[in-house]
Amino acid sequence: MAVFDTPEEAFGVLRPICVQLTKAQTVENVEQLQAQLHAVSDSALQALQQYVLFPLRFTLKTPGPKRERLLQSVVECLTFVLSSTCVKEPELLRELFSELSACLYSPSSQKPAPVSEELKLAVIRGLSTLMHSAYGDIVVAFYEPSILPRLGFAVSLLLGLAEQEKSKQIKIAALRCLQVLLLQCDCDDHPRPPEELEQKQLGDLFAAFLPGIATALTRVVTGDFKQGHSIVVCSLKIFHKTVGFILADEQLRAISTVPDKPSVEPRVAKLVVHREADWVKTTGAKLTILLKKIIEGVSVHPHWKVRLELIELVEALLLKCSQSLVESAGPLLKALVGLLNDESPEVQAQCHQVLRHFADEKVVVGNRAFADILSEHLHSLATSLPRLMNSQDDQGKFSTLSLLLGYLKLLGPKVNFVLNSVAHLQRLSKALIQVLELDVADVKIVEERRWNSDHLSASPKPSAARPWRQIQRRYFRFFTDERVFLLLRQVCQLLGFYGNLYLLVDHFMDLYHESVIYRKQAAMILNELVAGAAGLEVENLHEKHIQTSPEELREIVTSILEEYTSQENWYLVTCIEAEEVGEELTMSQSGLQAITSGSPTCQVTSFPALSKPSPTICSMNSNIWQICIQLEGIGHFAYALGTDFRLLLMSALYPVLEKAGDQTLLISQAATSAMMDICHACGYDSLQHLINQNSDYLVNGISLNLRHLSLHPHTPKVLEVMLRNSDASLLPLVADVVQDVLATLDQFYDKRAASFVSVLHALLAALAQWFQDTGDLGQPPEQSIGEKGSHLSQRSATPGKGFEKPTTAEDIEQFLLHYLKEKDVADGNVSDSDNEEEEPSDLPTVDENDTNADVEQPLPVQIQIATDVMERCIHLLSDRSLKIRLKVLEVLDLCVVVLQSHKNQLLPLAHRTWPSLVHRLTNDDPLAVLRAFKVLRTLGGTCGDFLRSRFCKDVLPKLAGSLVTQAPVSAKAGPVYSHTLAFKLQLAVLQGLGPLCERLDLGEGDLNRVADACLIYLSAKQPVKLQEAARRVFLHLMQVDPDSTWFLLNELYCPEPLTPPHPSLHPVQLRGATGQQNPYTANVLLLLAELQ
Repeated sequence: MAVFDTPEEAFGVLRPICVQLTKAQTVENVEQLQAQLHAVSDSALQALQQYVLFPLRFTLKTPGPKRERLLQSVVECLTFVLSSTCVKEPELLRELFSELSACLYSPSSQKPAPVSEELKLAVIRGLSTLMHSAYGDIVVAFYEPSILPRLGFAVSLLLGLAEQEKSKQIKIAALRCLQVLLLQCDCDDHPRPPEELEQKQLGDLFAAFLPGIATALTRVVTGDFKQGHSIVVCSLKIFHKTVGFILADEQLRAISTVPDKPSVEPRVAKLVVHREADWVKTTGAKLTILLKKIIEGVSVHPHWKVRLELIELVEALLLKCSQSLVESAGPLLKALVGLLNDESPEVQAQCHQVLRHFADEKVVVGNRAFADILSEHLHSLATSLPRLMNSQDDQGKFSTLSLLLGYLKLLGPKVNFVLNSVAHLQRLSKALIQVLELDVADVKIVEERRWNSDHLSASPKPSAARPWRQIQRRYFRFFTDERVFLLLRQVCQLLGFYGNLYLLVDHFMDLYHESVIYRKQAAMILNELVAGAAGLEVENLHEKHIQTSPEELREIVTSILEEYTSQENWYLVTCIEAEEVGEELTMSQSGLQAITSGSPTCQVTSFPALSKPSPTICSMNSNIWQICIQLEGIGHFAYALGTDFRLLLMSALYPVLEKAGDQTLLISQAATSAMMDICHACGYDSLQHLINQNSDYLVNGISLNLRHLSLHPHTPKVLEVMLRNSDASLLPLVADVVQDVLATLDQFYDKRAASFVSVLHALLAALAQWFQDTGDLGQPPEQSIGEKGSHLSQRSATPGKGFEKPTTAEDIEQFLLHYLKEKDVADGNVSDSDNEEEEPSDLPTVDENDTNADVEQPLPVQIQIATDVMERCIHLLSDRSLKIRLKVLEVLDLCVVVLQSHKNQLLPLAHRTWPSLVHRLTNDDPLAVLRAFKVLRTLGGTCGDFLRSRFCKDVLPKLAGSLVTQAPVSAKAGPVYSHTLAFKLQLAVLQGLGPLCERLDLGEGDLNRVADACLIYLSAKQPVKLQEAARRVFLHLMQVDPDSTWFLLNELYCPEPLTPPHPSLHPVQLRGATGQQNPYTANVLLLLAELQ
């Protein structure tokens, strides 16, 4: 479509349509006019503005009812014209404003007319576009006292739409249009900002609307959350911009005491407000009520953008209206500090930025009234905190603690004036102690044990966040929200940062000693006080605050650390195992304090040490959490002191290592975390580096404590943790200690075997890792069928190609002669000449020298240790405790791994071990059988020929018989069977038989026994995992005797008839009928495919 750039061209096009619209006001004519307007340039349309507006305004002013669709089309066309042109005449602006407002006028009621939503939206957009199109000073000239009635009508109309309409789109449009009318729009379309005198005139004019605007917007803001956050945000913005403009201190100071007399009608003059002191005071008091309602509803609004706008409101009003809204300063400051710890990072960042701004402008510090308000609020909150913590829900507790945290941040060092009051310190501390009470009734805390023997950690990983912030998840009696706990930690940290640390530590240490009920909570608070005093992630809003000196902090940490690691607080009963309970009760010399379950709240009682009471679940859980909290405290202390904590390692590291080896999972995890914190803080690269650098005094302590094992029963755990987290450089230091451990085991084997066996397991696991041997212990059972098959395929590739040409009689003759020769060799029918040829190769000359060399050279340290440990294992294999037998079997397996390259030491020990091992394999608990079979596989991989006859005589018949007996059971079992111990035993035997047969090089009869026992597991009726394991057995048998395996499989199922390679040979008929399917067909075909 062509564009008409000149007024003449545009007039020629638009005149007929305008005339037609003037004669007939129809929707079609309006739409035709709007279509033509799109083809007219803005400059041409500006020249013809009033001509084009005339038919549209004529349509609006025509008396009588009009169709809503026609009105909507006219308003939309009018809006288009105004968006492309500028209104340069004040009278035209007033008339268009009135005509558009009248479109929604309802004579019968004061509410907006009941018209369609589309028309309402069109009128609102028209008004907004009209105000934006006003040119230059026309806008200022529009806002004069005579416009008050019409402007008031439009304001009330828009407020009614924003408050009563259901359409979210109309609500937002009405609010934004109201913002435009009040000259508070954020867009750039407005002309220059008003000057100071003009601002005063506008403030006087808008003051007449302030009560209605504030009241209506308050109702919108405090309405249902479902209306959407954008409506609330827009309402808050209009509220604080309007109030901040009308009640700005800068404007009010220029207001004269004598009101100006406007030159307007008397009824209009009554609407003009004079903003003198009494009016400001009265209005401020009423606005305080509205602000309290707004803050109460908005501070807990679920959407973060609403809370963000509340911060903007507080900032604007406190900066602009600090004198006029002095009564509102309390609620506004309370709202601000309440959002300091908001869950939204955007709200937190903005809140901190506002506080920084207030600190720079000295809004609080320079205003004594504000500082007094904060002090009074903190005093009141500290008084009511215990009651609030008891009565509120989690959200209420969160809000209360956020408020407390905000007051502490704003007051800073002045908080000591409150803490110096004994009564207020008691109230505050008891409230913190009460809300931090743990729930210790969960039995899972005691049940969770540390069974694995992995390393604690390889090395400390750098993290953007402070690692000390990562603490164990715990459950509290009076709240479940993690945010409440985080707030409590931050409150304690701020108290430690700004408060008198000596006063606070002494007070909470007294509570620590006062009762077991308070001990865990007091320890948590002490940990956070020290972290806060060090300034760890504490935001300091007061730059002149002097922190605690490093020397004072180290003294305080030393005293707390001594209290934590004292015997009555460190060695507590944490399990119900006989050995562990005996140890803990022995260590508790000054008395044991435990929690009984006599009442639902688990009251606390104290038992004498000699009475040895039976510990309850509550008491053990309480003790576990107390130790965990104290361990976390040691990690906090390390970060607080940094490298200065190295001075305390002599007293801190040994107890932490004791707890790192604890069987309770929570304690072990907490100790590991504490060790990682020490590594980070003291500059160690890893746990290994930490232990190696401090191993001299650790080993010395272990050696001394082993001599008095009854007084130091946890000593083996320290050595165990050291071994798990060190390298071969530690071995020379611990070699003598290992001999002490073995000597002590010989003395206390009937009482403390479990502790020592764990140490031996850690020792052998470390030796196996530090001194890895390249010898092959046998193929793992997890090797896939495809990998096995690939070797067979390569081996049989060449014969496969030979079938491409016809087999001759000479080929068959050579094959038979070779077969007969091999058969004679297998039967022992070998000629003397053959023996003479083989003798030289059987008598190597280096054996004697090697033997002499072995005798002359001393054994390596690790070999001597493994030999000594394996001798102890031989005796402990028959222990009454299944747990000890299982652990001993693991140690025995590791001994074989370490000794695999020293057969002179391994074979005699294997000979002595064999009877006990056979007993474990054939007459023990299924768990022990599984573990013993693993040891057998390892032995088979290292000393195969030595075990061949023993295995075939003592073990193989019973293993084969067990497989045959159990096969019908597994064939009929359902899917749950795979979770039973019997299934796991079957699977382990099938997975291990194949490698054993190959390693031990079994004879034909024994191989047939294995094949017969495993053949039934090729049935499709067996569980899938057992079928796979059985296929692996036959893959290993193919390596040993492929011909017999091929014959056995074809006897089971013959996939195709066998054609003789030569006509002179008779056909062979196998028992596996060709073409007849059976349960073995699928697995047999897979195995035969590997032989082709």
